[in-house]
Amino acid sequence: QAYLVESGGGSVQAGQSLSLSCKAPRMITSTFNPSSIAWYRQGPEKQRELVATITSNYDTSYADSVQGRFTISRDNARKTAYLQMNSLKPEDTAVYYCNVRNGAVGDFWGQGTQVTVSS
Repeated sequence: QAYLVESGGGSVQAGQSLSLSCKAPRMITSTFNPSSIAWYRQGPEKQRELVATITSNYDTSYADSVQGRFTISRDNARKTAYLQMNSLKPEDTAVYYCNVRNGAVGDFWGQGTQVTVSS
C-alpha cells in the first residue's frame, strides 16, 4: 500500500466543484503531524506547478491562479489532507498530486488523481 493515497478526481463542467483527499494510512502520526502538505498539478504538456500548501501550524498559501477558489486543509487525526476546488475552469485540468514533506524523514508523493474540467 502506498504511503499517500489520493482520491476525488473526476470530470466536471466549468463552474462546478471537486474535493480531493490525500490519505496517509501507512504514515505514523509523529511523521504526518509536523509535516508540510502541498498539492501540485501537472497539466497536459506543462510543468508540474505548486497549487497550495499548508504547514504544520495550519498556515496556508496558494498559487495566484487558484487564490479565492481553492482551499487546502488537513485533519491530523485522520492523517488526511484535502483540496476543495470551487469555480473550476478548463485550465484547472491536470493530474493533481499530494506531497507530504517532513524535514527529518523525507518527501512523500501520491500517485496523482486526474481532474478534467470541460467548458
